[in-house]
Amino acid sequence: MKAIIDPDLCTACGLCEDTCPKVFEMGDEVAEVIADPVPSDQEDCFLEAEESCPVEAISHE
Repeated sequence: MKAIIDPDLCTACGLCEDTCPKVFEMGDEVAEVIADPVPSDQEDCFLEAEESCPVEAISHE
């Protein structure tokens, strides 16, 4: 699966990085995906981060 972050929505709260640090890291202004595609052993935490994002900036293909 491919992780997508909408930079126009992301508020850089850091919740995604806290939830799934092997997939996300905080960039200068927004979160960034560091694992593309999302490794199969990280899909559960990715989906948790996607669901937990307070501004719904995370999606997947």
